[in-house]
Amino acid sequence: MKFAYVTYDGPDDDREVLLAAWERAGAEGAAVRWNDPAADWESFDAAVVRSPWDYILHRDAFVEWAYKVESGTRLLNPASVLERNTDKTYLRDLGVPTVPTHWIHPGEQVTLPVHAEYVVKPAVSAGARDTIRTADRAAAETHARNLTTAGRVAMVQPYLDMVETEGETSLVYIGGRFSHARRRAAMLADAVPADHRSIPGRDPEPDQFALAERVLAEVEADLLYARVDLVRLPDGTPALIELELTEPYLFLSTTPGAADRLTEALLALL
Repeated sequence: MKFAYVTYDGPDDDREVLLAAWERAGAEGAAVRWNDPAADWESFDAAVVRSPWDYILHRDAFVEWAYKVESGTRLLNPASVLERNTDKTYLRDLGVPTVPTHWIHPGEQVTLPVHAEYVVKPAVSAGARDTIRTADRAAAETHARNLTTAGRVAMVQPYLDMVETEGETSLVYIGGRFSHARRRAAMLADAVPADHRSIPGRDPEPDQFALAERVLAEVEADLLYARVDLVRLPDGTPALIELELTEPYLFLSTTPGAADRLTEALLALL
């Protein structure tokens, strides 16, 4: 079998790890840039979306690309999942505890709830792009207004102090089964590790497992991979900060056996 590792022009330390796992399984793998005009997607038995990390600059083109590729080969995760997951308004529809969010659509009046500290970001974003953290309400309003004026949906959230100590808990699921977890420093925390490969493992608590399972049960699709990012609210209850189904870093290079598990799940789906 022949698989495409969908990527971009940039670093990705999981890339060679997964390609090597495919080779061990007797499959041919190739790293292909998602927007490479010369790519022959129909020549692959599956295209596995892994690190197209520049898609955020071309989200509409990326969604169009996903449906086009899916018309000729198996795309994982599916195009409909990628389309929905690349707009964070999906958080409103999951029916699970999430970080409290005030949504402001283009044309709506910009009025903010009272928070000690704000996080303001667009609904279509990744890697904290165009995201600010501020205790200045006027600055938060200005950023939200700039986003909506540009035709974007703004998200306004309270900054949660516990991310400074507990961090985020990322639960990685492969083929619908829990594989491993990591403690991650929030992108806007005061101290963020320079090297994500040094992020320590973490054993999720039972309430975090329960929430992750609830979240994934809301997705009506066959998922090859998923990363469920959780934080704890001030009262200690877990809440979803993001469900990563498009191009999450999966810590394959630092988790023994994870690349092989993903390969086995891929073969099972096919």
